[in-house]
Amino acid sequence: MTNENLGTLLTALYVKIDDGLETLRWMGRPPRLSDSELVTLAVAQALLGFHSETRWLRYAKVHLVSMFPYLPQQSGYNKRLKAALPLVKKAIRMLAADTDFWFDIHWIVDSTPVPCGMSRPTVKRSDLAGWAGYGYCASYSRFFWGLRLYLVCTPTGMPVLWALANPKLDEREVLQAMLDLDAGLVAVRPGLLLIADKGFASREFENDLAMREIELLRPSFKRENKRRGAGLLKSVRQLIESVNDTLKGQLDLEQHGGRTAEGVAVRVAQRVLALAAAIWRNHKTGQPVMRSLITFDH
Repeated sequence: MTNENLGTLLTALYVKIDDGLETLRWMGRPPRLSDSELVTLAVAQALLGFHSETRWLRYAKVHLVSMFPYLPQQSGYNKRLKAALPLVKKAIRMLAADTDFWFDIHWIVDSTPVPCGMSRPTVKRSDLAGWAGYGYCASYSRFFWGLRLYLVCTPTGMPVLWALANPKLDEREVLQAMLDLDAGLVAVRPGLLLIADKGFASREFENDLAMREIELLRPSFKRENKRRGAGLLKSVRQLIESVNDTLKGQLDLEQHGGRTAEGVAVRVAQRVLALAAAIWRNHKTGQPVMRSLITFDH
């Protein structure tokens, strides 16, 4: 049987999604597992750390039958989950907007590797060829083949914007594209402070941000005069690294198991949603640590 805290989270999440989102319309007979139940089930999978969908459904049929009376087979679950990517994205935004953190004018941006293949033969025959590529992870001093997850979040770790991109792309170009895509989100936050590392340094990039009324706060280079807020950056850097550690260490981002573009995208979104759901629930229940997933662990 799943623990009480996780059960409470899943119940609240299901109600929130079912009430707040327009789920996919089905021709003819509706599925026995609704879209709201599907997304809630996906969050539970991520929180409980099941990489294998077959093992996950076997576990759910024993321990979550009271919450999900009907569960599909692995192939059906996989197909439905891929199709639900737009709904998962909407759910992330909806949960973020339902917290006080949504109005924070301090954003933190960083990227982290999402490996998608470990061997040369896998890389050659992967369906991700053309999107994924080789990149370098400075934190672990290693090369990888896959994508980079770009995450813009509040200081509490609540995801605001996110995207997957080829690791060879310039970080600044990816972030600019993300801001262009959600221009309305930025427009209603004048005086936004964006905190980033040295990889986002560029006069042209800072000018572009200034046109959007965004100020960039980043570490100073040795040849530069000391920039404003430099003393705060060490603690902020630890914060964004801890958010990435939550995604990798507790939500198993690097063990996503996706083999296609749709599969990788929805499995990464599944973990970002699980993070957002935990922060959302901790906020609503007055927990002292917003990003803690311990109470939802089995």
